[in-house]
Amino acid sequence: MSIASIQIGDLTVSRMILGGNPFSGFSHQSAEKDRAMRRYYTTARIKQTLRQAEELGINTFLGRADHHIQRVLFEYWDEGGAIQWFAQTCPEYGSIDNNIGEAADAGASACYLHGGWMDFVFAQDRLDEVPGAIARIRDAGLPAGIAAHRPEVLAWGEEHLDVDFYMCSYYNPSPRDERPEGNRQVERYGAEDRAAMVAAIRHLSKPAIHYKVLAAGRNDPQQAFVFVAQHLRSQDAVCIGVYTEHQPHMLREDLELLERSIATA
Repeated sequence: MSIASIQIGDLTVSRMILGGNPFSGFSHQSAEKDRAMRRYYTTARIKQTLRQAEELGINTFLGRADHHIQRVLFEYWDEGGAIQWFAQTCPEYGSIDNNIGEAADAGASACYLHGGWMDFVFAQDRLDEVPGAIARIRDAGLPAGIAAHRPEVLAWGEEHLDVDFYMCSYYNPSPRDERPEGNRQVERYGAEDRAAMVAAIRHLSKPAIHYKVLAAGRNDPQQAFVFVAQHLRSQDAVCIGVYTEHQPHMLREDLELLERSIATA
């Protein structure tokens, strides 16, 4: 199956990208749902989902640069998989430089700074740490990006950084002022956040990857993808995580909804 693509640096990236939060048990719904995702997504099932993505023409996966995801990808690639990995830095690592280096050594095709960490250093007035981290990604030979849940963080990045792409969350579920992880058990998804983010995306000079577009399963998929299509620029892509335990065809259905929505936008 062939789907549309964009360019990020020298990389060709499918217009829909597979997100990795469900593989690591980040449901953004409840502790019970987190545990259910971790139980369901064995290595075998993660690899099955990656294979399905590639069969659908999705050539890019966004996943954490932790040892769990690295091991799964090593196994998947050793078995013939070819999906490219955009690595997300992990705030629990003691050194962001070491984490970036691990991602590069493990075969990442690109790397971006975790959105919660970016929100955190913005709130803590520690943005002087960001240019060095971007330089570390570039020194590793990878396209570099930043993620954020707050539009003002992206506006700062546009003014002060030279990045290859932005990761733009439609929602800001919980404050990251005190810690990068926020509080995943007490989250809110407000329409005003989504409106503010798509307004900010219009002013970004580099490709934007729209994420959390389904509000972690809270939004009606058909309505959500219509909204995405109305605000997706020609250089942008959208990242979707799937939990297929009870909906085995979710990835294909989401892709078809996105393509229909773009065609009629």
